[in-house]
Amino acid sequence: MKGLLRRGATAFIFVIVMLGGIYGGRHAFVLLFALITGLCLWEFFNIVLMKNQRRDLIRQWLGLTLGMVPYLLASIVQLDLISNKEAFIAIAALLFFPVVFSAFIYELYSRSEQPFVNVAFIVLGMGYIGVPFALLEFIAFEDGYFHANTVFGLLAMTWVNDTGAYLVGSRFGKTPLFPRISPKKTWEGAVGGTLSTLLVAIFVHQFLGGLRLVDWIVLAGIVVVFGSLGDLVESMLKRSAQIKDSGSILPGHGGLLDRFDAFIFLLPFATAYILWVRMAGV
Repeated sequence: MKGLLRRGATAFIFVIVMLGGIYGGRHAFVLLFALITGLCLWEFFNIVLMKNQRRDLIRQWLGLTLGMVPYLLASIVQLDLISNKEAFIAIAALLFFPVVFSAFIYELYSRSEQPFVNVAFIVLGMGYIGVPFALLEFIAFEDGYFHANTVFGLLAMTWVNDTGAYLVGSRFGKTPLFPRISPKKTWEGAVGGTLSTLLVAIFVHQFLGGLRLVDWIVLAGIVVVFGSLGDLVESMLKRSAQIKDSGSILPGHGGLLDRFDAFIFLLPFATAYILWVRMAGV
């Protein structure tokens, strides 16, 4: 009972914070997801990088800094903090690889036994976590307009897909979905998650709008397919590191990466579709 109360309290506070950040305006949104991006990066590097010596802590901070670069650059552009966006984007593109190569320079002096593995993990953190959250800003912002409902709809479908799969799978699941990576996931649970996500897509269109019904249905499909794959990818990461949770920041729920693994993985695909819809003007 005590564990259930703790999980419930954590979930309640988490939902309040998320709603406040999403619907609190542009700056609140950017600050909320900057914090989420940073904490997810920190958990990732805490899993994959060694942490026995002072040099390892410095490397983790370096990875966090580099991983935040895509999100910070996107924030500067989307919040109109500079007057000449084209020049800023050009300069940022030119400086991108020199910034990334700082990881190589650090490894020259760190005396690590696996310098290129460390560099690979740092760059992976940027691509796996930093870039998807940067793409989220292109979903949220369009020519000065803030699409809070679109972000909320994507998050709602992602979490309902996970919850629906768990509830149906735990009750009716018999056929393993991917036993090598996640033995408890079943095809029955996947069907339950899919149906739940489609219902939420219809609900979001009806009450929040923002996109056509067909667009919400397509996004629901993206959530089901790529969100589920993202969950499996993080399970693969934790299994390779022989850990249960990515962190302990959310009592009773694990780490933030556990909560956003599916969302992170689907963002590139959802962004591509939403930007295509906007450019096509349909």
